[in-house]
Amino acid sequence: MTEFDEDVVVVGSGFGGAVAALRAAEKGYRVRVYEAGRRFEDDDFAKTNWNVRRYLWAPQLGCFGIQRIHRLPHVMILAGAGVGGGSLNYANTLYQPGPAFFGDDQWRGIADWEQELAPHYATAKRMLGVVERYPHTGPVEKIMAGAAEDLGVGATFRHAPVGVWFGKPGERVPDPYFGGEGPERTGCTLCGNCMVGCRVGAKNTLMKNYLPLAERRGAIIEAMRTVVDVRALTGGGFAVTTRGSGWGRRTRTVTARDVVLAAGTWGTQQLLHRMRRSGALPRVSETIGRLTRTNSEALDGSVAVSVPASLELARGVAITTSFHIDDRTHVENVRYGPGSNLMGALATALVPGDRGLVGRLAGLVGQVIRAPLRMARLSSLRRWSERGIIALVMQTADNSLTLSLRRRWGRLTLTSAQGHGAPNPSHLPQAHRAAEAIAARMQSDGGVSAAARGSWPEVFGVPLTAHFLGGAVISDSPRTGVIDRYHRVWGHPGLHVVDGSAMPANPGVNPSLTITALAERALSYWPEAGTEDGRPGQERLLGT
Repeated sequence: MTEFDEDVVVVGSGFGGAVAALRAAEKGYRVRVYEAGRRFEDDDFAKTNWNVRRYLWAPQLGCFGIQRIHRLPHVMILAGAGVGGGSLNYANTLYQPGPAFFGDDQWRGIADWEQELAPHYATAKRMLGVVERYPHTGPVEKIMAGAAEDLGVGATFRHAPVGVWFGKPGERVPDPYFGGEGPERTGCTLCGNCMVGCRVGAKNTLMKNYLPLAERRGAIIEAMRTVVDVRALTGGGFAVTTRGSGWGRRTRTVTARDVVLAAGTWGTQQLLHRMRRSGALPRVSETIGRLTRTNSEALDGSVAVSVPASLELARGVAITTSFHIDDRTHVENVRYGPGSNLMGALATALVPGDRGLVGRLAGLVGQVIRAPLRMARLSSLRRWSERGIIALVMQTADNSLTLSLRRRWGRLTLTSAQGHGAPNPSHLPQAHRAAEAIAARMQSDGGVSAAARGSWPEVFGVPLTAHFLGGAVISDSPRTGVIDRYHRVWGHPGLHVVDGSAMPANPGVNPSLTITALAERALSYWPEAGTEDGRPGQERLLGT
């Protein structure tokens, strides 16, 4: 087949898909992007996360928001939805990982990744408008600095690099980043609701940079279309079938010479698993699902019984500081803005994680019996976001899950098993220590009665992660991974993976900047439309 409807179809519009859309369009390709979620203007986001129809993604229930929640036996996953993907609800935190990530055994023999990615990190930072140091210090930032000192790691404390237009609070200005090509921007008001969706227009989501620039160059973005089938065509190219998200059943199929999978780790793995099983993509490596990572993550924190209005724990952007509690464990403060208290329903007492389920439940019940009124007040959702500090804890530890398909209630769905390396942790002792140190500083510095808090999933041995990664990783052959060094799927070189599922190791920091840099690198090797491809064929990479 020589005539295609599109040159490139991109599945997903998050950090990898947005990069692919812009760079492929710049190189002269006809590009169509499919996004399962809806398109949001600034005013479309929920004012608080209690507006579940605009906040949560559950299309079968009529909820078309930006926050996805998935569940596996070994982890609960928080992800994004909408045109702009995870950038709509992420915490605009853009760290670069340390040497342990670049030196992981899975890929260190393929390239000097730290050196090779350096120019692409620089491009990603410029495109995402990274401010290297959050420019404000308030009560939370002082509490975090004090907690780091108390833990003996004060030297590791720093203000976070964030992708936010600070400008003058509330002031609208012409595009300050791309010579007027991008949208107008409004200075950050420190409302704290970055993860509910920035209604101000200060957050540097992908709808403020890559995606509008891609549309200016001819890329077409179709929202509310879920890709349900990607099929290799005899003679080259692919057929991509979509249907309307939610209750829509009408399907459409287009053909393309190249397809870029960038649907997030959950979405990309779903497609690759299903298409391999159905025979639509028969040569996908049997390693699909292996080395799935959770960033070895935990979400704990501290909550006060009550706080004075002057304490302003909810004022600022979502994440502002961090410290390393040990050489592989990174701790960040996280906040929601006033009124956004819904996620507090996931919080409960902090219980020792090294006990079995019965022991954890007994510890929880014991705390309630000893101080029922205090526990009730700590658990209240009233002003929850203004009374607490969430502790997001991430590790570079070598642990993983292996994902596969199973049939449940007549449907194929993803399931998990422990994979390579240490078992994926159900709790992190370092996270408990950090939460307790933060609570102690809230009491001493803030003058409030506070307690360390955990999460309900953790009580039942299931950790939370906002950074679900891997499973279709970069590798030196199809025996060790799903894609080659140029992000081409082994056996299907016109199919590319450029989202978090390509990452081979736990970065131990927020992965958005790295996903963007990897995508920039992958697309930098693409030839200009109509010119010869300079990348070596997969047979040459394999020495066959």
